Amino acid sequence: NEKLNVALVGVGGRGRWFVETIPKLNTNVVAMCDVNERKAEQSFKEIPAARKFNDFRKMLDEMGKEIDAVVVATPDNTHAVATAAAMRAGKGVFCEKPLTHDIKEARTIRLLAAECKVATQMGNQGTSSEAFRRAVELVHAGVLGEVREVHAWNTGGGPGELPIPTEEHKVPEYLHWDLWLGPAKYRPYNSRWLDGWHGWRDFGTGNLGNWASHTMNLPFKALRLDALWTRQSNASAKSLVKLTPEVSGVHQHSLPKWEIIHYDFPARGDMPAVKIHWYNGPGQAPGPRDQIEQMLGRRLDWGDAGEKKWADHSGCLLVGGKAMIHSTGHNMSFTLLPQDKFKDFEGPPRVLPRSQGHEREWLDACKGGPPAMSNFDYAGRLAEFVLLGNVATLVGEPIEFDPLEMKVVNNAQADAALGREYRQGWSL
Repeated sequence: NEKLNVALVGVGGRGRWFVETIPKLNTNVVAMCDVNERKAEQSFKEIPAARKFNDFRKMLDEMGKEIDAVVVATPDNTHAVATAAAMRAGKGVFCEKPLTHDIKEARTIRLLAAECKVATQMGNQGTSSEAFRRAVELVHAGVLGEVREVHAWNTGGGPGELPIPTEEHKVPEYLHWDLWLGPAKYRPYNSRWLDGWHGWRDFGTGNLGNWASHTMNLPFKALRLDALWTRQSNASAKSLVKLTPEVSGVHQHSLPKWEIIHYDFPARGDMPAVKIHWYNGPGQAPGPRDQIEQMLGRRLDWGDAGEKKWADHSGCLLVGGKAMIHSTGHNMSFTLLPQDKFKDFEGPPRVLPRSQGHEREWLDACKGGPPAMSNFDYAGRLAEFVLLGNVATLVGEPIEFDPLEMKVVNNAQADAALGREYRQGWSL
């Protein structure tokens, strides 16, 4: 029943959720850190007893002995460095999705979590929902039959080609620009870097990081795709993951307006090979809407059908030989299809542990309880899976990825894009 002492890194924007949530879960928030003092001002006021910092490294140096666990909710660019520093200091870490900015970071963080033996959890909160865990059980029990096809979508899209900001603006007094940049290469401050950071490859991961971490979590878990990241003793050949991208344009610095990415996964144990189709910005991308609506048996609510509330702006459809599952974007609810076939369906026994909440599950793990379901051993693999899509759209060509060796075997440019060179003063 001891209260954990928790530090929050990133308390404006998404970090507001943790400012409101963590204190309600029998914890002491003892430190708060943010590089943007204006965005953090309200959060800083709400927990006056917590010490305030701008640099998480200084926070850990000065308060290491007083901190048990750390929540990281910064922009994607600094997820890995803050997470690694906290784990190396022996702290349990909850890191918002996507776990990292790139694939090499995800691999490093996964291995580091195992080395440091700390409790971890990535912030794809739907993992802890009853719907997610029940859907996984149904797939594992064979209710859908063999699943060979998955469709996942998000209507958001990306910015497309953007001119590189060249004009230097005066850095606002409330912003610690060098710390905001983190390990990314230095460039003079321009407000446009911050205004649309999700769409810049140097800082953000687009909807593959922001949404597929939720939407494609269900097929990744239910179809045991994460098994390909573990060496199988009976495997006679390398199991490659193949990605074929279709994009509105290939851009070095920004993400495309729309993208369609076809993932081909080989068989895993008794599960057959499967194709996963990711559609981002499908209102603009060619083709998928009619096909998905035909399988669902209804129109998708993209602001122009149903209640016209964009209820279907994100989702996932697992297509099996016997049935289908349609899951909402965060995996907080699902529907077995065709619905008339499953009207009074009870299904197989519940075998997965149930959660009292995503953050609470992690806090319990920090106190010695069982590992959280989206711990970094799993979440690191999921991060590599979704972020591979950004590598494919960068080169605009099919790529083949070896998940064991963490290598793109057919494209040197794509292989180099699995990671990035860190700026001096930053490391994992």
